Amino acid sequence: MSYTRDPRRPVPSPAKAGRPRRKLKTGPLLALLLLLFIGNLLWFIAWLVPNGSGGNEEVASVQGDAITREEWMAAMEDQHGRDTLLGLVNQKVMATAAKEYEIKVTDKEIDLEIAMLRTAQDGTDGSLFAEDTESLRKQVEAQLILEKVLTKDIVVEDAEVEAFYEENRSLYDVEDAYRTRMIVVGSRKEAEETVKELENGSSFEALARERSIDTASGSLGGDIGYISPGQPSVEPAIAEAAASLKEGTWSEPLQMKDGRLAIVSVSEKAEGQTFTFKEVQAHIGRELALEQLPQSVTPEAFWQEFDAEWFYGK
Repeated sequence: MSYTRDPRRPVPSPAKAGRPRRKLKTGPLLALLLLLFIGNLLWFIAWLVPNGSGGNEEVASVQGDAITREEWMAAMEDQHGRDTLLGLVNQKVMATAAKEYEIKVTDKEIDLEIAMLRTAQDGTDGSLFAEDTESLRKQVEAQLILEKVLTKDIVVEDAEVEAFYEENRSLYDVEDAYRTRMIVVGSRKEAEETVKELENGSSFEALARERSIDTASGSLGGDIGYISPGQPSVEPAIAEAAASLKEGTWSEPLQMKDGRLAIVSVSEKAEGQTFTFKEVQAHIGRELALEQLPQSVTPEAFWQEFDAEWFYGK
């Protein structure tokens, strides 16, 4: 089935004073990045498991009642295994769809989508970026293939695309962003001890897991994703420190609004960029085309077409 633009739908006019700014939809990409995070968590657990160890090895106990490694891994599979495998199958399905429909995704397109994701991040979804760059790019590529397949027969007028760009220029003026880690402690003494351990060569990630009282970021080695100065949902002291640090260094203990202290480190800087209309024209056209679909579509819709099967059955 193909979809065409409704001729009754008005073409947006250039920006007017007081008119609310439209935002592109980032939900699908954020959802797939959540799957990435789950997969990363499972990979980390598997990395901790020594090769060749027995399934009956005790990993914990309560009043002498043992929890075995086999029970632990089975519980992890029950909780996260299905979603992780789903992401892998969908990625392969989309790669097959790209060949079938002769769809190409360029590195520049992936770069743009990742930049858009960073601007959409509100500071509470830092875990979504706790994934290695290569895996992130593969997942974004799969999502782009899906969107291109779904919108290949939808017509969006050039005037509508240009009007959207004029109304939302600020969306494409992407600020510098800093991939940040933090260790949060409750006292000045703990903060000074943590800095001393860092100076003596301890791993920032390991200390975050061991010492940080912010459990969400601590479990990820302190990773809170990409942040920018002035980001409303990010502690101002943390954002300012991140912008001033060199990659691989850390800050002095910072006083947070709630009284806790944080040591901040920056592992990567993403340079800001202003995207021209030509650079984002196809991106906007695709997003506007997706708005015309009667309902959202996931890669699972293509499983039957490409004979996809998996462990969890139908």
